[in-house]
Amino acid sequence: MLNIILFGPPGAGKGTQSSRLIQKYGLVHLSTGDVFRYNIKNETELGLMAKRYIEQGKLVPDEVTNNMVKDFIQRNSNSNGFIFDGYPRTIAQGENLATVLREMNAQVTCMMALQVDDDELVNRLLERGKTSGRPDDQDESIIRNRFKVYNDETSPLADYYNKQGKYIAVHGMGSIDDIFRDLCTAIDQVI
Repeated sequence: MLNIILFGPPGAGKGTQSSRLIQKYGLVHLSTGDVFRYNIKNETELGLMAKRYIEQGKLVPDEVTNNMVKDFIQRNSNSNGFIFDGYPRTIAQGENLATVLREMNAQVTCMMALQVDDDELVNRLLERGKTSGRPDDQDESIIRNRFKVYNDETSPLADYYNKQGKYIAVHGMGSIDDIFRDLCTAIDQVI
């Protein structure tokens, strides 16, 4: 089972690259953003909780996120593996993911970290905000707060996977095709 964590700050291209990697490797896409948006749109209890945090540029608490992720993984347990897009974001979530996968006799294969300059990320998110309708993509101060949250709370996760020999940095600037090629080259070296 191939289980890839696609990691990077908001706007790094995780969603764009996930769809291409899913096709190439036959994986199931687990995007916490999609899960949150579905729950928000349908006004579930978890969705309303998640919405309050997201609109402030904060992370959704681990307990809420972990429950949604575990349910999703269990419903797709017969897959070839997963692309994790936006999960895990904390070491506690990484430990939870390890536990859930271990129950399936599986583990994280690698963490692919897309690295992009902050100014480029702001430009990408503001551009995306013109069509996405997402309020957190339309305000530069909220965007920059998301980067601060990412750096403060999620960057330590890179060290967590690096210590396990599973962290791979990939330059996330350039054309979509070039970034995809670099991701595939790195993945093919670890499988």
